[in-house]
Amino acid sequence: MQRRDLLAGAAALSGTALGGAYVTGFIDPLGSTGSVEHVELESIDAPGSQAGEITVPQQGTVTVLEFFATWCGVCSRQMEPMGAVYDDLGHHDDLQFLSVTNEPVGRTVTREDVANWWADHDGRWTVGLDTDLTLTERLDASGVPYTYVIDRSNTVAYAERGYKAPDELADPIERTLETR
Repeated sequence: MQRRDLLAGAAALSGTALGGAYVTGFIDPLGSTGSVEHVELESIDAPGSQAGEITVPQQGTVTVLEFFATWCGVCSRQMEPMGAVYDDLGHHDDLQFLSVTNEPVGRTVTREDVANWWADHDGRWTVGLDTDLTLTERLDASGVPYTYVIDRSNTVAYAERGYKAPDELADPIERTLETR
C-alpha cells in the first residue's frame, strides 16, 4: 500500500513540475529540439504592415509571433501589452515582430475586417494571414492568443497561450535576443 502511495505521489510531483515548465514557457510545446521550418505567409495592408508576403520565421533573427483572432476578447486586450513591448524592443535589427490570424479569411472574415480590427486596436507591426493553417499546425498553436519566441536558429524558445502583461512578454524576448 505504501509503495502505491509513493508512486502516485512521485507521478503527481513530476506532472506538476512538467506542467510548471510548460506554463512558464521554458519547454518546447512541440516536444522537439528541431527547428521550425519557415512558411511564406500573406501580409496585409494595415497600420505598420504592408500587403505582400513574409517568411516566418526568418533564419538568423529572433521572431516574436502572436496568434490572434478578431473575435477573441482576450486578443483585443493583448494588443496593448504587445504594443508596449513592440515600442520597447521592436527597433532591434535582428527581431521579427508579427501577429498572425488563422481565421478563415475570405469566408467569415475579410482582409478589410482584419485591417480594420488591427487599426481599431492600435496594431503597428506586421500582420499576416495563415489561412491554410500551415504555421498554426507546425507550431501546434491550439488557441488564441498564443505567443511564441523563436530563436535565431528557428527553435522555439518560448511558447505560452493567454493574456500576458508587458514584462511577461518582454522577458523571454530579451533573454532570446541576448543569446548568441
